[in-house]
Amino acid sequence: MSVRFGVLGAGRIGKVHAKAVSSNPDAKLVAVADAFADAATALAAQYGAEVRSISQIEAASDIDAVVICTPTDTHADLIERFSRAGKAIFCEKPVDLDAERVRACLKVVEETGAKLMVGFNRRFDPHFMAVRAAIDAGKIGDVEMVTITSRDPGAPPVDYIKRSGGIFRDMTIHDFDMARFLLGEEVVSVSAHAAVLVDPAIGEAGDFDSASLILETASGKQAVISNSRRATYGYDQRIEIHGSKGVVSAENQRPVSIEIANGDGYTRPPLHDFFMTRYTEAYANEIAAFISAIEKGTRISPSGKDGLIALQLADAALESVKTGMRVRVG
Repeated sequence: MSVRFGVLGAGRIGKVHAKAVSSNPDAKLVAVADAFADAATALAAQYGAEVRSISQIEAASDIDAVVICTPTDTHADLIERFSRAGKAIFCEKPVDLDAERVRACLKVVEETGAKLMVGFNRRFDPHFMAVRAAIDAGKIGDVEMVTITSRDPGAPPVDYIKRSGGIFRDMTIHDFDMARFLLGEEVVSVSAHAAVLVDPAIGEAGDFDSASLILETASGKQAVISNSRRATYGYDQRIEIHGSKGVVSAENQRPVSIEIANGDGYTRPPLHDFFMTRYTEAYANEIAAFISAIEKGTRISPSGKDGLIALQLADAALESVKTGMRVRVG
């Protein structure tokens, strides 16, 4: 029996998830909702779905689950509505930009018994999953240090920056979740440094475009994160985990993995230049995991709690930049 979906939001990420749902043999995209009628109509027509309002999807008996791809400031309200409506919920990160609002939302999820998954897609990237599998198999011994490099090809528009919640809540939040995923322990302190090196307009908007962070666990494990809103060579996504018996890493991915050697030296094709192409498999895998959890009644991960913890780490990072101090978490 297929899990029947409604997608809320027909923008860039809504299109990604609509494709993932429609490509899964255990799912059916039933309806699409968007404030812009043309966007909803185009996406629904592409996958043979209907255009419905959010209220209609909320009340629909032929929809089991929703994917929330609307603006961030609507996420918590929609999670609460669909929790009470008895739907399973997949929500893009973050649940909200305010930790107290997230806690209130998760209380409703708990009270209603709703299934909620938060969209930290990088956990489902095949390369990063293989790294985690190598750790679990004991191939590098005990994890000691994690290094995460995450740099975008270019900064988003300043209008987006102004409503994004800042680099730590918008960009680094993925790396906070990945650090927890790889460390296997909770982070207890954050030290962060940030600057405006890419675009002065980002600084004028009250944000940063370049950041370096150190996360520490109670046992002393460390994760180092390097972020930039500019990478002229492509979408830079690398991880390395150093352990007591060795190291495991995942290098950058390219649309074509070839190498040419001649009199000019060794050359390889450029990196992916966009997150939607770099993480195509990850988006499909996370929706598949969500569907499997619904069908089997198993625990959903990443959960709302994972979303809250990542946001708390983002808040701690911002406080660290403002104070110049290491900030304790939790």
